[in-house]
Amino acid sequence: MGKKGKKEKKGRGAEKTAAKMEKKVSKRSRKEEEDLEALIAHFQTLDAKKTQVTETPCSPPTPRLNASLSAHPEKDELILFGGEYFNGQKTFMYNELYIYSIRKDTWTKVDIPGPPPRRCAHQAVVVPQGGGQLWVFGGEFASPDGEQFYHYKDLWVLHLATKTWEQIRSTGGPSGRSGHRMVAWKRQLILFGGFHESTRDYIYYSDVYTFSLDTFLWSKLSPSGSGPTPRSGCLMAVTPQGSIAIYGGYSKQRVKKDVDKGTQHSDMFLLKPEEGGEGKWTWTRINPSGVKPTPRSGFSVAVAPNHQILVFGGVCDEEEEESLEGSFFSDLYIYDAAKSRWFTAQLKGPKSDKRKRRRGKVEEHEGATEQEDGRTGAPEPLEVIKEVVAEDGTVVTIKQVLAPSGLRAPPKAEDSAVEASSTGQEPCPRSNAMLAVKHGLLYVYGGMFEAGDRQVTLSDLYCLDLHKMEEWRTLVEMDPKSQEWLEETDSEEDSSSDEEGAEGGDEDQEEDSSEDSAEEGADPQHPEVAPGEQYEEYLSRTEQYWLKLARNHVGPDAKEKKVLKVAHAMAKTFVDDAVQDIAQAKH
Repeated sequence: MGKKGKKEKKGRGAEKTAAKMEKKVSKRSRKEEEDLEALIAHFQTLDAKKTQVTETPCSPPTPRLNASLSAHPEKDELILFGGEYFNGQKTFMYNELYIYSIRKDTWTKVDIPGPPPRRCAHQAVVVPQGGGQLWVFGGEFASPDGEQFYHYKDLWVLHLATKTWEQIRSTGGPSGRSGHRMVAWKRQLILFGGFHESTRDYIYYSDVYTFSLDTFLWSKLSPSGSGPTPRSGCLMAVTPQGSIAIYGGYSKQRVKKDVDKGTQHSDMFLLKPEEGGEGKWTWTRINPSGVKPTPRSGFSVAVAPNHQILVFGGVCDEEEEESLEGSFFSDLYIYDAAKSRWFTAQLKGPKSDKRKRRRGKVEEHEGATEQEDGRTGAPEPLEVIKEVVAEDGTVVTIKQVLAPSGLRAPPKAEDSAVEASSTGQEPCPRSNAMLAVKHGLLYVYGGMFEAGDRQVTLSDLYCLDLHKMEEWRTLVEMDPKSQEWLEETDSEEDSSSDEEGAEGGDEDQEEDSSEDSAEEGADPQHPEVAPGEQYEEYLSRTEQYWLKLARNHVGPDAKEKKVLKVAHAMAKTFVDDAVQDIAQAKH
């Protein structure tokens, strides 16, 4: 009895500590988020210029990570949304929507009016109803310098049949966060975990929410049993038995002032619905047999047609007080929920190679010596090295390691060169890649790895037939010209282009600049700036219009002070752009 009482007190104490921490983080991050809201609102005014759906055939998307890649429920298509890119100085955020046609092997950029704001580390889930829907929740927006973060708590649905975005406003949902996980379970979305970070503080979550696709209402679950500790970036998938599996993830905690310790979790849980108890769930910790993934974070997850759960890549960080070293992976693990067993995926190799190997053995028996055919007693990996020069002059070394019996050489990283190692055509080691499965084919897109102090963001696309399990196929190769890297600088010159940097990649910048000069000065959606009119005069004449627009952006529950701040920021941006357009026209 005494032990139980102590346990309950300890549990209540942990809850109080978590609540205090959340309040502390919320207070400190509120000002940061208000500053970023004005920037986000500015980008939404640019998006507001889109008045109709346009579909433009295009080359593959620019490099990015922490985007979402989803399989269309009815068509042979993959849907890529959002993501981020860092070039050494600026962080670029995206809200672009791309469609990859599997049959045609082509990309299309789809511009839809009223999209969600730019974001990364969100969650996207596809459901079949209504001709197919893509549900998106949360994620984060980073300032161009990567020092401030805005965590979204909004819920959006993309109606795939009509190509329309819709924001679903429903109270009682999760707080703003990124790195959470979300799955479709029957006619519900179920969300777990994630984190919220400000400049000085952070908090990780272990809460569970459901969203009904029938009533459009959020509910917070209170499962019985001992569940996972707070974390982000974990595996979350529905098992054939109707439970929800949670594995691994990452969290950190402060061990002393300005020193944090990260934890790469490797425990596993099942969240089970209780029989006969609607809305009641139970946590159960499980210890599957087999070979589970080595400790890592930043891995990617997908579910195969036979309900086996796939885990690809990731990074194992070795943290010290002053440094962080990471080992990246390109291995593939499979969790068989029916047998509660982990195993590593073994590729058989192409059939033609098998025939060659068999012929090689026959020739060896016929008397060919090791010296004659170039082999030694113990087969060694064959390295094929190809060097290309990136646009910024950096030498990018693509190293293919043809290893015997499926063995892989570990990735190497040197300051002087960027290396990507692979067996044949397999993806190089990476973390934060995007995964999707369609018709028994596993697709891997993008992600990142590190070479010395440099972050290499990828834009390649690979495919693996999960039925044959023979070899990876390259659909889009890594383009070394896209590997821009700028050294850090304290110069104030870069700050003037910060807003431009946060908008998106090169495509965005080109499109925005052409659109701005052609449309923005005479955009019929906003009141025009009269010749010679100053900002203060313009604002006094149009303030009600901008307040109404700002209220639509920040939501009806926002405080008037916040609405006013966003409205003035939007109006100021519009006036500045209009004045700039007029000046350019004169020249």
